[in-house]
Amino acid sequence: MANSEQKHPANTPGPFYVTSPDDPEGQGCTACTICYTAAPEFFSEDSEGYAYVSRQPETQAEVDLCREQLEACPPTAIGNDG
Repeated sequence: MANSEQKHPANTPGPFYVTSPDDPEGQGCTACTICYTAAPEFFSEDSEGYAYVSRQPETQAEVDLCREQLEACPPTAIGNDG
């Protein structure tokens, strides 16, 4: 489960977020590229390749796509506070 206290600083405010790679619990982004390759309209990469949420979903289809990325994330670095 993503650590909501270790959010990447570039996340756009809202329910979805990506955990910083520095998460001491070991659930931070590992720059695997899955989320920003599959859903580039919502997830972007910083200068080091780590993901963050660049745009929050608005429609149910967009929410579903972001949830798919949450479930596919190998280190469970994507969270949803919504």
